[in-house]
Amino acid sequence: MNDNEFQRESKEDRPVLAICYDFDKTLSPDNMQAQGYIQSVGYGVEDFWKESNALAENNGMDQNLAYMYKMVHEAEGRIITNKKTLEEYGAKVNLLPGVEDWFERIRKYGLDRNVIVEHYIISSGLKEMIEGTSVARKGAFKRIYASSFYYDPKSGVAKWPAQVVNYTSKTQFLFRIEKGVLDVNDSGVNESFAVEELRVPFRNIIYIGDSDTDIPCMKLVHSYGGHSIGVYDSKTQDKAKVYKMMRDNRIKFFASADYSEGMKLDMLVKSIIDRTAANERLESIHYCCKKEYIEADRNNSEESRKKTDLIIELGSSGSFVSTHLVVKKLQTLDDWTADEKEQLFDIAVENSQVFYVLGDSDLRFFYKKLLQNISELTPNAKKIKEAIEEGT
Repeated sequence: MNDNEFQRESKEDRPVLAICYDFDKTLSPDNMQAQGYIQSVGYGVEDFWKESNALAENNGMDQNLAYMYKMVHEAEGRIITNKKTLEEYGAKVNLLPGVEDWFERIRKYGLDRNVIVEHYIISSGLKEMIEGTSVARKGAFKRIYASSFYYDPKSGVAKWPAQVVNYTSKTQFLFRIEKGVLDVNDSGVNESFAVEELRVPFRNIIYIGDSDTDIPCMKLVHSYGGHSIGVYDSKTQDKAKVYKMMRDNRIKFFASADYSEGMKLDMLVKSIIDRTAANERLESIHYCCKKEYIEADRNNSEESRKKTDLIIELGSSGSFVSTHLVVKKLQTLDDWTADEKEQLFDIAVENSQVFYVLGDSDLRFFYKKLLQNISELTPNAKKIKEAIEEGT
C-alpha cells in the first residue's frame, strides 16, 4: 500500500487537544494480564512476571515479547488464546475511580469551550484486552496503540506478535498524533509539516502515565511544550515516583489517579483545556499575521523588502555606530518612494541617535539626496534640511 492510500486526519477548524494515556496503573489499578488471565493459565501473578522477565533477560528478548510468548505458551491445553477470549478477559479489567465516565465528560467540557478533545491509548499492554474494556466498547478512544497478536486465519488462534509497543517505541505514536498520520504502517509520519499545518501541535498534547516506561513520552511532550502528568495510587498516596519525575524534569504536574469529577486530575485537565482555548485564539491571530506578511513579501520585490528591513533597522538604531552602518547600506539603494522618504525623515527627527549625527558626511550626503526633487517639504523634511544646513 502506498502512503497516499492511507487515510489521514486533516487539520480541524477548531483546536484539537489530544490526551494520551498509558493503561496499566494509569487507568486500571493493576496490570491487565494479572486480572484473570494469568490465574487462568495456572500461575500466580508474581511467578508469571518473574519467569517472563527471566525469559527476556536470558535470551536478550524484549520484555513485552517475552510476556506475549509466555501468555500463548502457558495457555496451551488450558484456554484458546484468540481475539474473542482476550477481549472477554479485557471486559473483566477493573478501572480506577471516575474512569468510566471520564472520557465523555472531558470531551464535552472541551466542546463547550470550542476545543476538540481526543483520547488515545499508548500502552505496552495488549490491544485486544483494552478493546474489551467497557470504556473502549463505548468508543472512548480515537486510537489504541498497544501490543497485539497476529491470529491464524483458519483457527483464529494467536500465532505471532503483530505489534510490540515498548517504552522507547511509544514516542512514535505521539508524532503520528501530531501530524494526523495515525495508521501504524503509514511512513508519512516521517514527512515534514509546516508548524501551522500540524493537526495537534505538541503544546496541545497531554500525556498521563505512572511509571518509568512512560518517561520517554513524558519527557518528549514536556520538552516540546505539552503537558505531562504523573499519576500516583490514590489509596497508598505513594508519591515517590512522581516526585522523582518532577525532580528529573520529566513531568509538569502530578495528581492522584482518581478521575472522578471535582478531583485534582479532573480540575487540572479542565484547566489545560481552558488554557488551550485561550492560547489557540492567540495562535490563530499570529498565523493570520504571518500569512499576511508572507503574502506581502510575495507581492514585493526583493529590493522593496530590503528597503523595509533597513528602514526598520534605522528606526531601532541605538548607537551612532549602528546608525552609520545602516546608512552605509541605505546608500546602495535608489528610487525611494515619497512614503519611504517620509519614513526616513520621521526616523531622523524622532531617533536621537540619527538626528545628532546628521552633520556627518555620510548622513548629510544621504539625506541631501533624499531631499532633492521634493516640491513641498513636510515639517520633518524641513527640520532635516535645516539641521543639515546648520551642520555645514
